[in-house]
Amino acid sequence: MSRFKLTIEYDGAPFVGWQIQKNGVSVQGQLHKAVETLSGVDFVPMGAGRTDAGVHARGQVAHIDLPDQWRVDKVRDGLNYHLKPDPIAVVGCELVHDEFDARFSATMRSYHYMIINRRAKLTLERGMAWHVARPLDETAMTTSSQDFVGTHDLTTFRSTHCQAKSPVKTIDYVHVRRDGDHVYVDVSARSFMHNQVRSMVGSLVEVGLGKWPASGIRDALLARERTACGPVAPAHGLYFMGVMYEDQT
Repeated sequence: MSRFKLTIEYDGAPFVGWQIQKNGVSVQGQLHKAVETLSGVDFVPMGAGRTDAGVHARGQVAHIDLPDQWRVDKVRDGLNYHLKPDPIAVVGCELVHDEFDARFSATMRSYHYMIINRRAKLTLERGMAWHVARPLDETAMTTSSQDFVGTHDLTTFRSTHCQAKSPVKTIDYVHVRRDGDHVYVDVSARSFMHNQVRSMVGSLVEVGLGKWPASGIRDALLARERTACGPVAPAHGLYFMGVMYEDQT
């Protein structure tokens, strides 16, 4: 058997999330069906991260094991053929060593959140970004966002349904920037908890709207109470951008 690393892009709107669930169609489930239809091998793809319902991906990573005769291009093209008409695409496929694990070999995961800050409603980007009509102060958001960087107890920014063993996480990078009407928030860390990034973004928007003071993020972190979190940002503005592994810099 050979192990293949897949890089996957998808529109999360039609799915209950990455992970197979009983209550609806998942990205992992559709990819599993495509693998089995293509190769006859019943192998559930192992993903690098469990995106929630409605969350999109540009660089989700998964691995699958197939018989040795499969070529990389045939795996990529065959999976894409059998994934039709779902909005899921295998944009990259490569052979990796048998010890590679899409989830456990990861050293960094990156998320990107897109806000469109204007009075007019969304049209072309509806369902792909969070529409915030009131003006945002991205400079205040940038300053406050740096309070997230480092190792913290993130109980405030952790979903009540989160199953992580510990709320203590290390956030390596947070960056807020504006490009016209678009405000972007990028976050990178080794691992994330359920709803963590959306909770962080929702609270940063409270700062940007002037509802929270400059110390608002720091105060929320110190509270270590879910009730101290701002509104959770909508799922449709979040993108799983990519994963780094031990052999990458």
